[in-house]
Amino acid sequence: MAPDLPPTDHPAPGGLVDKRTKGRVARLIPIIEPLRPLIIRRIQAARGDPDARLYTGPRCARISTAVLRDATHWDDVTRDLGYEHLRRHDLRHTGLTWTADVGILPHILMEIAGHRLITTTQRYFHPDVLRILEAGQSLTHHLEKLQRDGQITRRW
Repeated sequence: MAPDLPPTDHPAPGGLVDKRTKGRVARLIPIIEPLRPLIIRRIQAARGDPDARLYTGPRCARISTAVLRDATHWDDVTRDLGYEHLRRHDLRHTGLTWTADVGILPHILMEIAGHRLITTTQRYFHPDVLRILEAGQSLTHHLEKLQRDGQITRRW
């Protein structure tokens, strides 16, 4: 007979073990203004305990992948939106793409993402069709200005 293990929400035998970030380096991440009051309230609730979790799952445990999926109704939401293929990690790609779209420099995005190589960060960027069309319009306007200013003499 197997030994009694404490109840756990975690899928692995004995539960999940907390570990450092994938790159093993702590990093600063920007917090958008609408989230700041929520996070400040959670920090205050921690009462100065540097090891306290800001958010916990059932029984004050670490939030596991399954708990997060269930709490957000991920499967239902993605199905109802017609995005059954969407994974939560895809939101990381979206966030980095949006941050790049507002003009944040690639080396800063690399730090935010915790990547060691810029090429890894670049794989996270997925510009939408509108951004690609805007790039073509910008190039057209630039070439027209160069032509008007006499810097190019023939039609490109």
